[in-house]
Amino acid sequence: MSAILHPVLSTAAERARRERTVPEVNEAVKSIKPYVATSSLDKIAQRPEDVAYKLDWNESTIAPSPRVREALAGLLAGGHPLNWYPEQRNQKLMSALSAYTGLDAESILVTNGSDDALELVCKTFLNNDDEVIVPSPTYTHFLVFAGAMGAKLIRVYNDEPMSPNLKMILQALTYDSKLLYLVNPNNPTGVMYTEEQIRLILETAPHTVVIVDEAYYEFAGTSMAHLVNEYENLVVTRTFSKSFGIAGLRIGYLLASPRLVVELTRLHNPKSVNLFAQVAAEAALSDLEYLHRYVDQVTQSKRILVDFLRSRGVHALETPANYVLVRVHDTRRFCQLLEDENVYVRDRNEIPQMKGFIRMSVGTVEQTHEIIARMERVLDRDFSLYAI
Repeated sequence: MSAILHPVLSTAAERARRERTVPEVNEAVKSIKPYVATSSLDKIAQRPEDVAYKLDWNESTIAPSPRVREALAGLLAGGHPLNWYPEQRNQKLMSALSAYTGLDAESILVTNGSDDALELVCKTFLNNDDEVIVPSPTYTHFLVFAGAMGAKLIRVYNDEPMSPNLKMILQALTYDSKLLYLVNPNNPTGVMYTEEQIRLILETAPHTVVIVDEAYYEFAGTSMAHLVNEYENLVVTRTFSKSFGIAGLRIGYLLASPRLVVELTRLHNPKSVNLFAQVAAEAALSDLEYLHRYVDQVTQSKRILVDFLRSRGVHALETPANYVLVRVHDTRRFCQLLEDENVYVRDRNEIPQMKGFIRMSVGTVEQTHEIIARMERVLDRDFSLYAI
């Protein structure tokens, strides 16, 4: 029985317990390295007179479809009661997502961004010391979610980090593997796995929950969503933060078999997706022509940017997502000189197997030509720092 708090403590042990001034943190949480969300927003705010290019978080470089703003304005003008909680299962949004994904509503769960979906899967399936297979390097916030559950992270590295690692993934899977996390295409390497390869993983380990993170699906054009009713151990996660351009509103969703969705709803907070996010997502899905135009622009821009960099002797890699990878001798110096030009990119040098790499989001063709003009000034200042 726990000791009752009392002004008079009879033993040294009780006195020591009483003298603790702060609550103790969960042991699993103590071992977690926090996800560091390095943002350029403060620096951009200091130069309001200049046009900034925020290319560090893989967000859309343009505003969402005008229909999104119109829908939000209409919501406010219509006097919708903001003192009420949002719809717990917005039928209009579910209908739009069903049409977009080709899946029944019973296979869809809307979440507060795809990060929320990843955390929900971890909370639902992981126990302390459960084995989680993580092809690496990868999106590091997932490691926080799994680590918080006390899971044992098995990172699988490939000798060729920019190539698929199927053989080593299959070798890492055991009967104790509870979950496998695969970003497709991968952030930061851009590695893409085929349907055949993912089917093999799913069939090799039917006891393992396989998360396929499709944050960049719209740019890559390849999805495993149609497999969720065929494989009970598959969960696909997606977001509205990248191609749809509403990262600030935080909305995503997961796709899984109806049975798996029922299990995931046990811990899901149906009030977690706010009203504005729901309305914005529905409006964005109503304007797929706008989405496709932007994706086409990004596809063109990646080729233009990579061709330019290579023409200057800089090592550059195009990815299936909305970013390119650039390898330079001095990442810190390169990023600083770009910041001087009000261009903000992500230094990935400290990630294992990413030494010398920076990651640059890509936007429209017009934006890309302006970014190239600024990069030319950077390269002209000290080219020896950048050529490999």
